[in-house]
Amino acid sequence: MRFTSLNIELIRARPRLVVWLVVLLQAALWLLVPLLLYRSPPGGLATVLAYGREYQVGTDLGPPLSFWLADVAYRAAGNHMFGVYLLAQLCTITTFLTLYQLARAIVGGQQAVLAILLTMTVVAFSSPGLEFGPLVLARPFWALLLLHSWRLIGQNRGNAWFAWSIDAGLLLLTSSAAVGLLLLLALFALATRRGRRTLMSFDPLFAILVIVVLALPYLVWLMRADALALPQWPDVADLGARALHAALLLGGVLLAMSGILLLVVLNSGRLSRNPEETPIIYRPPVHALAREFVYFFAIAPALAGSLISGLFDLDSVACGVGVASLMSGLAVIVATGDLVHLRRERLLRSVWAAAIVAPALAVVAATLFLPWTGSGAVATSLPASEIAQFFGDSFARRTNQRLPAVTGDAQLAALISLGAGRPHLLLDTAPQRTPWLTLAKFNQTGGVVVWQASDTAGTPPADIAQRFPGLVPEVPHAFEWFVAGRQPLLRIGWAIVRPKLP
Repeated sequence: MRFTSLNIELIRARPRLVVWLVVLLQAALWLLVPLLLYRSPPGGLATVLAYGREYQVGTDLGPPLSFWLADVAYRAAGNHMFGVYLLAQLCTITTFLTLYQLARAIVGGQQAVLAILLTMTVVAFSSPGLEFGPLVLARPFWALLLLHSWRLIGQNRGNAWFAWSIDAGLLLLTSSAAVGLLLLLALFALATRRGRRTLMSFDPLFAILVIVVLALPYLVWLMRADALALPQWPDVADLGARALHAALLLGGVLLAMSGILLLVVLNSGRLSRNPEETPIIYRPPVHALAREFVYFFAIAPALAGSLISGLFDLDSVACGVGVASLMSGLAVIVATGDLVHLRRERLLRSVWAAAIVAPALAVVAATLFLPWTGSGAVATSLPASEIAQFFGDSFARRTNQRLPAVTGDAQLAALISLGAGRPHLLLDTAPQRTPWLTLAKFNQTGGVVVWQASDTAGTPPADIAQRFPGLVPEVPHAFEWFVAGRQPLLRIGWAIVRPKLP
């Protein structure tokens, strides 16, 4: 008698339950890690919250929705990062559950579980998912947009138009790459017979109207800010370097999906000694249109995003690695066939668990052991709350007023803007990026100027001294790292710009 493990039986009998369990466990892992190890927000999350605090309709960082939601979550949690971390994990949970609905409609519930398990190994859904912002919020909206697009094109369900328009409008309010993603959807619809038939009605016109209404405030801001122009095209002499950059970005997307590739190789039939004893996961036959849909959206976003970023010399894939690789697991399952043999099940289970846990272990190792190597500071080990409290209290004691604004070193200033009563952030090196505050207004209302001190006297850097003539530095204040290791204390130079009397 052939023995089948409990995991396989659960996938066969309760696929939805398996998806909920693994998705919630991963979310709990990445909710626990930052709460235990992070003393300051990762990446540019502090800047996201500083922008969200202003409730601007648009900024140079893109559409406003993610910044607004980040501020709402932060305030709802009592000005604690728990709210933002929870919001990031809710985005991840929604993304995977929506992807499961799409996969189930194409390959059935059992193989849809396998698609989710594969997609979860993509690195973008681990620690980078904590850095809530436009790229993280775009993932659930893109997943919802794909689900409702398939219901319109593949299942001919015309009642999905309203939900599709809401998804598209919210995506436009979230990511600057939304226009490109919508163009990919339009291209697929026009390239297929059923897609063209779906467009031959009045419903798309009403959907466009809903999208325009949702995105109208941001569109008005774009026109007023004269931000509708395309970035500058590269010179012909630079095309070779830009092409190489695009290839490297595409390689980064493929590297992020290395866990999927490893699991596929380990499950290869060429390495199996007893193929007749392997458990099998069945599915109904997949329609040709469904294959085209899955393959197109597994390849096109990554390829287009890499090409655009390479052409305009952007630092990362335009739509984000999470969006670019969202359909990768489902594409592998569709390509595998109607019968998926799970060979060496224990090894596959162990490798999958390692791929999920390894990024968390890497964060732990970097936080606890990297400071002892002396190779550099861990940004999330900065004592954000202590820094904000010190400078907020110092300004209040000197002026008998709450700290209104902070500027200087961008990273330190953004951290201080999280506490001390949420002061305004001024990027003094590029004040046009923070239009809610100017240098003249900062000098009028007062605030704190901070920098990383290079000596015990706290001499300000030359560029800061030039922008703030007459600045009188205070004695630098030292802060301890989360793990001291071989690093010296963090010394922050600072000076107070006293508010001018009206």
